[in-house]
Amino acid sequence: MVVLAFLLSFLSGAVPFSVWIGRLALKTDIRQLGDGNPGATNVLRSGGRGWFAAAALLDYGKGVVPAGMAHIALGWTGLPLTLAAVGAVLGHAFSPFLGWRGGKAVAVTLGMWTGLTVWEGPTWLGVFLGVWYAIVNIDGWAVMLAMGSLLAYLLLAPPAWNGLGLRPDAADILLVWWGNLLILAWKHRADLQRRPGLRPWLQARRGG
Repeated sequence: MVVLAFLLSFLSGAVPFSVWIGRLALKTDIRQLGDGNPGATNVLRSGGRGWFAAAALLDYGKGVVPAGMAHIALGWTGLPLTLAAVGAVLGHAFSPFLGWRGGKAVAVTLGMWTGLTVWEGPTWLGVFLGVWYAIVNIDGWAVMLAMGSLLAYLLLAPPAWNGLGLRPDAADILLVWWGNLLILAWKHRADLQRRPGLRPWLQARRGG
């Protein structure tokens, strides 16, 4: 059952909605744009704002459903929960439909934490991403710092703050978080080889 759940989660995450939307709706191979990433950002670069919203929502949903089914519907914990939740992120990052290549998995990560924590994970991860993107001049480091900030919040904030009693316990959060972090670190490995610094607006303020 757990292996089947992981495979279904992986395959659902692997569906390349952004590439298909680019090809069918925008007549564009979005992998030829920007950073070559087969994700929703390059749908936006192709000029399709409405289609970008659709692609981002679909990528987000790929993370919500498997994690939510495992955690809320089935009540899984430990390794079964981790495999079912992280499977979609892994599938998006290494899609067999794209020759085992995939996107950077940020949208599906937000979806996965929605399935696990309802509003807490996506809300705070979104806030932390916004803050770190504004501060750090290398996106990969901003993602890593945002993930670290999310872990600190989930481990330190009282479970009652969730309001729905649907947050996994600390051990499950750590297992899922580590699996998620390793995938994100690999997908952003080129960024992580570079030394991070401050955004120009902060450098200007510090210099002044």
